[in-house]
Amino acid sequence: MFVEQGDGAQARVRPEILDSWQRSGAAISPEVAEAPMADESDTRSFWQDSPLQTAVARVEAELRRTAEDGDLVVAVTDADTRILWTYGGRVMRRKAETVNFVAGGRWDETSVGTNALDLAARVDAPSMVFSAEHYASIVHNWVCWAAPVHDPVSGEQLGVIDLSTTWDRSHPIGLATARVMARLIETAMPETGRYGNRAAVEAMSVEPGLDLTLLGTAQARVDGHRLLLNRRQTEILALLALHPEGLSSEHLHALLYGDSAVTLSTLKSEVSHLRHALGGQLASRPYRLTMPVRIDVDNVIQLLRRGRVADAVAAYGGDLMPGTDSPALTELADYVAVAVREALLADPQPDAVMRYVEIAPYDTEVVEVCLARLGDTAHPAKALLKGRLAAAGR
Repeated sequence: MFVEQGDGAQARVRPEILDSWQRSGAAISPEVAEAPMADESDTRSFWQDSPLQTAVARVEAELRRTAEDGDLVVAVTDADTRILWTYGGRVMRRKAETVNFVAGGRWDETSVGTNALDLAARVDAPSMVFSAEHYASIVHNWVCWAAPVHDPVSGEQLGVIDLSTTWDRSHPIGLATARVMARLIETAMPETGRYGNRAAVEAMSVEPGLDLTLLGTAQARVDGHRLLLNRRQTEILALLALHPEGLSSEHLHALLYGDSAVTLSTLKSEVSHLRHALGGQLASRPYRLTMPVRIDVDNVIQLLRRGRVADAVAAYGGDLMPGTDSPALTELADYVAVAVREALLADPQPDAVMRYVEIAPYDTEVVEVCLARLGDTAHPAKALLKGRLAAAGR
């Protein structure tokens, strides 16, 4: 199961991992026992003043649920890969504490060697490190997925979010989940902070009405201002946006809950909270949004219909509302995911495929079809696509 570091490794290990091993070897021993700890008061002060603290607090319930459901430890770091916040499931929390995978732990490459947190920060892209790809033996039984977190206005990298568990719990959507969690934090960033007045910047190009993002991480903005909604309210908003003609309470209930034993009064309560968040722009009998609506799903589908595959993939942020149990939204999620994938199989443009595999890193068939279409043609994406196949074990 473990990858040996040494002779012959170059033929079996991803180039970025091998490069990291070499840098790590010049800095520390692979038998390092735990991550070094930064000054506790300095870490606490930095966290309290960071916009990351506000964002994590806003989405903490979702982060905790992800950790508990997958028995993961979730960590958020600063730009230097110092852990600022963690939350772990029962098993992983204890494992994390033994190696200082806790607030204040320094997980940069020179402190603990090759790991996903440092790699994601270094390459500014979602990254996975599996088992003995880690340089330090203390985490050889871990698999880690990390994604950078950026300031939504300036684009500055603020840190990374990492999801870690034991290698035997590895899951093919781990990397995509890290990417979704990073976007979740980015969308929850405060409107103002040490990086300037976000509201003023965003208002410069805002169109009135609702802008709804459902692909990847759900986000809703009305007249440029982000709405903080719970999952169920976001699902209701999505269904109403997708049905501009309006929905009766019974029809909305069926689309939202299916056969679940949920009363109409529960639905009406959620709608009431949503109407308040929308400033009253939600009519009754039928339920209908009374503002202009722009939704990313419609954009992706329209681009696919026009044969603009590369543009559709660029607009596709990932699965539609991952984890939703709404029958209608689940069906739509499957439809969009399959449509994007089939469009790429029919027209595997290398740049579009490269973007797609960041979202679906284990969809090797799309990569194989693209490489087969390229044949002997020289293209800068070929080496990267082959690397993807190698990372997926193909």
